[in-house]
Amino acid sequence: MKYKIGEIAELTNLTPRTIRYYEELSLLGTREKRSQGQLRFFDNEDIQRLKKIQMLKELGLSLEEISQVIDLYFTDGQVIEGKRRVIELLKGHISVAEEKIKELNTFKAESESNIAKLELIIKKDESKQKER
Repeated sequence: MKYKIGEIAELTNLTPRTIRYYEELSLLGTREKRSQGQLRFFDNEDIQRLKKIQMLKELGLSLEEISQVIDLYFTDGQVIEGKRRVIELLKGHISVAEEKIKELNTFKAESESNIAKLELIIKKDESKQKER
């Protein structure tokens, strides 16, 4: 079945602009060149690719990362390889997140220490003012 961009947008809950952007990034696979202003029709494979892109985005992959793996899902015998590549990318995300968590925990501990020091200084200053 063939769909116009508005129809495929409605079926995938994406905007036509997003679909055009994905097409521009070649996330919808290789396309025949078409003249400026010529109607572009989409098919069921495009719907599958758009849904896979959405799923990979929900997993936290960037569009650049998705571009590295999306074709693996739509090439015979490569689905497992695509999933392995996604696992590698997600492990990289976990590594980055763990480093950020470590940095945030350090920042939190330093902030709590600074708060305690400042509260002590304020308390001492308030005591001195009461003595006067």
